[in-house]
Amino acid sequence: MNDVVKFLVENWYLLIVGVGVAAAAGFMLYHFFKLPTKEQIAKIKEWLLYAVTEAEKELGGGTGQLKLRQVYDLFVQRFPAVAAVISFDTFSGWVDEALEQMREMLAKNEQVAAYVENCFLVQEIREGVAIDG
Repeated sequence: MNDVVKFLVENWYLLIVGVGVAAAAGFMLYHFFKLPTKEQIAKIKEWLLYAVTEAEKELGGGTGQLKLRQVYDLFVQRFPAVAAVISFDTFSGWVDEALEQMREMLAKNEQVAAYVENCFLVQEIREGVAIDG
C-alpha cells in the first residue's frame, strides 16, 4: 500500500493528465453520439423552410447573404447543439435545399406567394418606398 501512495505522490501529474485525457475522450464521444439523426435533420429542414420563407418575406429579393446570415443566427438560437456539431457548409447546403422548396412553393401556391409578397409590399409602403396614388 505504501508503494501505491508513494507512486501517486511522486507522479501526481500523470494522474491529472490521465483524468484530462479521459475527460477529453468522454467529451468527444458525447458529441459524436449527440450528432443529429435523420428524423432530427428532417425536422431541422422543415424549420429551415419556414425560416427562409420568413427571411424572404422580411428582406425581399437580392439580399442572399443577409438572408443566409439571418437564418443562420436563428438556427444557432433554435438548435445550438446541432449548430455546434455541423459545419457551416452543411448548413448552407440545407438552406439551399430549403430555398429550392420555397421557390417551388411560391410558384405553385398563390396564397404563399401573396403572403410573402404582400408583407414585403406593406413594409415598403410603411417605409415610403412604394406609394401608389
